[in-house]
Amino acid sequence: MDELLAALADPARWRLISLLAECPRPVGVLAQLAEARQPQTTKHLQTLERAGVVTSQRTGQRRIYALRSAPLRDLATALGRLADISDQAGGLRVTYDHYGRSLDTERRAAEESGWADGRSFSFHRSLTVAPELVWRHLTEPTLLARWWTPDDLRVSELIFEARPGGRIVLEYRDVEDTDGSDLVAGRGKGVVDDVRPGERLAYRLSPQLPDGGDAFTSHVDFGLRPTADGTGTDLDVRYRITDSTVDSADFIAGIEIGFGQSLSNLAGAVHINENEEEVQR
Repeated sequence: MDELLAALADPARWRLISLLAECPRPVGVLAQLAEARQPQTTKHLQTLERAGVVTSQRTGQRRIYALRSAPLRDLATALGRLADISDQAGGLRVTYDHYGRSLDTERRAAEESGWADGRSFSFHRSLTVAPELVWRHLTEPTLLARWWTPDDLRVSELIFEARPGGRIVLEYRDVEDTDGSDLVAGRGKGVVDDVRPGERLAYRLSPQLPDGGDAFTSHVDFGLRPTADGTGTDLDVRYRITDSTVDSADFIAGIEIGFGQSLSNLAGAVHINENEEEVQR
């Protein structure tokens, strides 16, 4: 397959393939129709023959070349399979396309500093565990690291001091970058503003630009309360932006998608942790 792809990658050889798809032809005629020199045409045809996509036979003084359709059909099947896999990627592909549209919109809007100040996002999750367990996942670094990134990222460094004035450091990498050889996907620093165990957590966090400056400041406020039946937790989150820079557009474009995914991961993490603790008991 690699040899076939390499052979078809040349525009001149692709032209010969197109001509041979119509009917078998001798070298001289192919050279004329392709408007190329015969020696060059012969070399291209030999490459295609080695790749298995054309065949030839001598008739008198001429060598006639013909197309072999089977390799092309195999290639088409392989390409179709790849397209099907991409379509079946489902949420990941949909998220990528959604982010692309949001990115274009935000980049056009980011004309001057402060362009996104006051923008806010609201999130709600009904969780099946008590507020005390949810609180632990919001404040304990080992549990926080399990969910505090979107699906395609992983936490690579985390400091979270759950007290007013406490320090926050968050670094994340691609989820498949297991050895840290790829570039850091993102880094943020912040401070905890309010801590009311089991009820409210508020902090400020600023994603960092490549030059080390702050892209913007996010003011994130988590409110927890027991569900009406007392068996779970209603979690409401307000995410507000201040100090936005022109270069913050790429970050802001991903907030609704990325933070929403993180909260959905939180729902899964607390459920797994609850089952783990039941097994230990």
